[in-house]
Amino acid sequence: MTDPIFDILVAGEINPDLLLTGDVVPVFGQVEKIVDSANLLIGSSSVIFACAAARLGLKVGFVGMCGDDIFGKFMLAEISSRGVDIANVIVIPGGQTGLSVILNRGSDRAILTNAGLIPALKTEDVTPDLLCQARHLHVASYFLQTSLQPGLPGLFEQAHSMGLTTSIDTNWDPSGNWHGLETLLRQVDVFLPNENEALAVSEADDIDTAILFLIGLSKLVAVKQGGKGATACSGGSLVHAPAILVDVVDTVGAGDAFDAGFLLGFLKKWPLEKTLRLAVACGSLSTRKAGGIAGQPSLEEAMRHVSSAG
Repeated sequence: MTDPIFDILVAGEINPDLLLTGDVVPVFGQVEKIVDSANLLIGSSSVIFACAAARLGLKVGFVGMCGDDIFGKFMLAEISSRGVDIANVIVIPGGQTGLSVILNRGSDRAILTNAGLIPALKTEDVTPDLLCQARHLHVASYFLQTSLQPGLPGLFEQAHSMGLTTSIDTNWDPSGNWHGLETLLRQVDVFLPNENEALAVSEADDIDTAILFLIGLSKLVAVKQGGKGATACSGGSLVHAPAILVDVVDTVGAGDAFDAGFLLGFLKKWPLEKTLRLAVACGSLSTRKAGGIAGQPSLEEAMRHVSSAG
């Protein structure tokens, strides 16, 4: 058997963000308003994660689905330019790539999303030939990827049988139901929720109870806690790492950068504390610039904060 091509294979959604800032509250009745700025940016949790992992020096492959429209072409060009392999992205002729319009007003925002092909990827699209090219399989935006959901426990089980490890960052469930996760999480090596997601999945009242519940399902749980840092648990080991103090410009994509840092440490078999410190450094540093990509640190930059912490 040949060595894997990819450190991480990402099975995920593809969509850009159209970010509008200024006085963005619409007024109906055919009223036209002038906003301060409009920027088309890389969106989707899966893509932002893939770019963060590649920025850290990992070899990343991506399997997803988009249209051959202007948004799909934009996303593929941007992903590829950041060192992520897009050879296995499925481009649908005449298909509509998803799009999120973000109305940004100061520290608050509203998001309007057209799903397009976001829900279209199926487990059958993640073929055994593709799995055998990777060391690790990562999935994000579980609740948006509705066609992927039914077969995902089986796909993770298949990945394990082929020697891969697995991880998932579910992101928030827009329906509020949080159904169908326990079976899946038993096939997950690394579960990467934020604090609110961990509480919702576990139905716990506090994060310590939530982590105890979740570690009974997944082998390793790392919970992102924003300005409080993060907490991780594996077996009997529970560690916490504080956030790094930075001038926060935009928190979009911070959780995805955290995930990338954590999985780098996991794949390198680092101690849990060092792995968590790197993840927190990556997440914190990513907030220095607007958008989910621009602030992502290199491994060298992130490691300066890890070394100074310990």
